[in-house]
Amino acid sequence: MKRFLIIEDNADIANLVAMHLRDLEAEVEIANEGNLGLELAQKQQFDLIVLDLMLPGIDGLEICKRLRGHANNTPILMLTAKSAELDRIVGLELGADDYLPKPFSVRELIARVKAILRRVDTRTDPSTDGNTIQAGELVLEHTKRSTTIGNKSIDLTAREFDLLWHFAQHPGQVFTRTQLLDSVWGYCHDGYEHTVNSHINRLRSKIEDDPSNPVYVLTVWGVGYKFSENLNDEQTRASA
Repeated sequence: MKRFLIIEDNADIANLVAMHLRDLEAEVEIANEGNLGLELAQKQQFDLIVLDLMLPGIDGLEICKRLRGHANNTPILMLTAKSAELDRIVGLELGADDYLPKPFSVRELIARVKAILRRVDTRTDPSTDGNTIQAGELVLEHTKRSTTIGNKSIDLTAREFDLLWHFAQHPGQVFTRTQLLDSVWGYCHDGYEHTVNSHINRLRSKIEDDPSNPVYVLTVWGVGYKFSENLNDEQTRASA
């Protein structure tokens, strides 16, 4: 059974969301302020967090930042004010999986939740083609969600791993930012292309010896990004 956490201070909204999430045969917990929500998210295992940004105590952006900073990769669906575009951008850059502006329809909420869960199930499905990818010293293991370079383990967030895995599956193929948003984030977030830049910068800071002169994820000026196709071609492989 799935377990969901709702961090929302508006009781009417929280109860409405909880009622419909329980229709998905899930257990649901509600936290009505930020500190309690963060504590629950850190101490318990959840399959999804529905996170409001405007909260008493600490706000949703800080909760997202702290969770991702401690390698808690529980999927996060942010609830934002319709006009809070900057908050949505920052939330996505901090590692939220998706956002839903208020007011929202219950149908749209459930669709977003199901889409996030489908992506998570795909990530963890051991039947996924090519469970191991090696490119030079970089080794990705999809089933274990692990990344190593040489003998060093690299700690990536779920989104960073998905982004790197997508690149590594298509060495030499150039992707625009919009294509990456659609393929990795699951939605084409118009106007949020720079979110890709932020994730790639953080990814490079973790996997590159010199992020200003990358070896793995390369910039194709005026177009987008690609994964290098010249990493010891005889060693680069994908195996199930």
